[in-house]
Amino acid sequence: MNEADIRKQVVDSYQELDRDGMNKGSSGNVSARSGEHMLITPSGISAKQMNPDQVAKLKIDDDAGAFEGDCKPSTEWRFHQDIFRSRPQSHAVVHTHAPFCTILSILRKPIPAVHYMMACFDTTEVRVADYETYGTTELSEAVIRAMGSANSCLMANHGMVVAGDSMMRAMWLAGQLELIASQYYHTLLVGQPHVLSDAQIAETVKSFASYGPQEAHEP
Repeated sequence: MNEADIRKQVVDSYQELDRDGMNKGSSGNVSARSGEHMLITPSGISAKQMNPDQVAKLKIDDDAGAFEGDCKPSTEWRFHQDIFRSRPQSHAVVHTHAPFCTILSILRKPIPAVHYMMACFDTTEVRVADYETYGTTELSEAVIRAMGSANSCLMANHGMVVAGDSMMRAMWLAGQLELIASQYYHTLLVGQPHVLSDAQIAETVKSFASYGPQEAHEP
């Protein structure tokens, strides 16, 4: 994919999150790797108003946050940048304020393996990153710690973030995480859920290498 295609994919994905109720207005953000750069949704522009020319371009290895384009990048560019740095296999990052993930993040409740689909997150528990002010280096560090070797985490009193080897995969993971968060939340209203064992999740992982949407890596 060339840069123009990736820019359109970033905007299309952000608008899809808005349509699906995973974000509202200008909340959340989406980014994609493009060679040595990342392309990320701009700050303060709603999904309905956004167009590909407004997507900001930053070098992944530049701590200063210098960007190319007419619009400032999302204030959350730091944790997107650090995810790309620490996870070379990741080509897209999706951050949302999806309702049930955000509810659990406010409760500071990690999501245990209440469904076998937890296997797609490379973990048996989606952890909660410590609360830090949005857009700060401290928040980025908290996100990286909480994700560990997994591809997702909740962000205390904030929302959720997932990383995928393609935009298609990252968007799918975001939807799956919100679904499990909803199932877990509603189960807690009735009683205590039965949590699957590490061994049971490990057995599922064996068949998950090619499960879900697959797409060639973006450049």
